[in-house]
Amino acid sequence: MPDTPNFKARPVPVPASSDLAGARPSAAAQTGPAFNPVGLIGRRNGGRSADSLVELASFLRQRGCEVLLEDETARHAGLPGYKVADYAQLGASAQLAIVLGGDGSMLNAARHLAQHRVPLIGVNQGRLGFMTDIALDRMTEVVGQVMDGQYSIEDRTLLSAEVIRAGQSVFSTLALNDVVVNKGAVGRLIEFFVHIDGEFVYDLRSDGLIVATPTGSTAYALSSNGPILQPTVPGVVLVPICPHTLSNRPITVSDRSRIEITIRHAIDAMLNFDGQPQYDLHEGDRVVIRRSDHPIRFVHPPGYSYFAMLREKLHWSEMY
Repeated sequence: MPDTPNFKARPVPVPASSDLAGARPSAAAQTGPAFNPVGLIGRRNGGRSADSLVELASFLRQRGCEVLLEDETARHAGLPGYKVADYAQLGASAQLAIVLGGDGSMLNAARHLAQHRVPLIGVNQGRLGFMTDIALDRMTEVVGQVMDGQYSIEDRTLLSAEVIRAGQSVFSTLALNDVVVNKGAVGRLIEFFVHIDGEFVYDLRSDGLIVATPTGSTAYALSSNGPILQPTVPGVVLVPICPHTLSNRPITVSDRSRIEITIRHAIDAMLNFDGQPQYDLHEGDRVVIRRSDHPIRFVHPPGYSYFAMLREKLHWSEMY
C-alpha cells in the first residue's frame, strides 16, 4: 500500500464476502493466499517456538505459500527444506511476516521491517501479548482466515531517537514502544531539561523519563502511571519515572512534536529503547525524539477489537 503523509493508525477491514477497491479480493474470488511469500520469525530460545514453527511452516506450504525463515530463527529451529532470509531479504520479498513469540519478538521484528513496509501479525507465545493477536491453540485456524483475505490493517507510529554529543550525531535508533532516558547502574537521580518544539518545558530531577507511543502506552509507561492511548490517537506520552517533585505528571503531546532531552547532571545515565539497554549518556548530551517517517503495519485477524484486548489483558470487568 502506498505511503501517505499522515501515519495515524487506521484499521481497514477486508471482509471475506465482498471485494473492496484497492483491497485484496475475497476468499471466493482470489486464486491463491492473500499474502505470498510469508516470512516466519520465531523466538531465539527454540523450544515451543520451534515446534510451532514446524507446524505453521507446513500449514502455509500446504496453502500454497512460499515460506521464508528469518536467518536467526532458522539457526535456532533447525528446520530444513525452507528458504532462509535475513531481514533485508525479508523486507524485499515477503508480503507478510508472522512472528511467533511475545511482544518483545514483535518489537524486534518491527524495528527491522518498518522501513520495508512489511506488515506483521503475531502468534502469542509470551505472557501478556498486547501485540500478538493470535492465540497459540488457534494458530492454523486464524492464519488460515487471514490467508483467505479476512483481516484488517493498521499503521502504528514508530519513534526515531538520536543522540547529539558536542554537535555531532553519535547514535540513532527506532522504537515502537518507547524511548527511555534513565539512570544507569548507580542508584542516584539524574537531572535533565526537556524542550518540546524548541520551547522549554521543565528541568526534571528523577530516575528518568519515558517517551511512549500509543502502542507503548500499555508497556513501561503504564507501570509508571501513564495514560493508555488508543492507537488512533496522534500523540506521544511523556511519563516521568519517580520524579523528585511530585507535581511532575505525565503529559501527552502531538506526535508531530520534536522532543529534546538534555542531560544536565548524571553520574550514570543510559538511553533505552523498547526495553533494550543501548547507549550510555554523558552530561551535555541531547536526545532528540521525533515520529519516524516509517510506521509499522499490523495485520489483525477477523474479530479483532482493541478494547476487547485491553479487557482481556488487564482483566477489566471481571467479577471476583
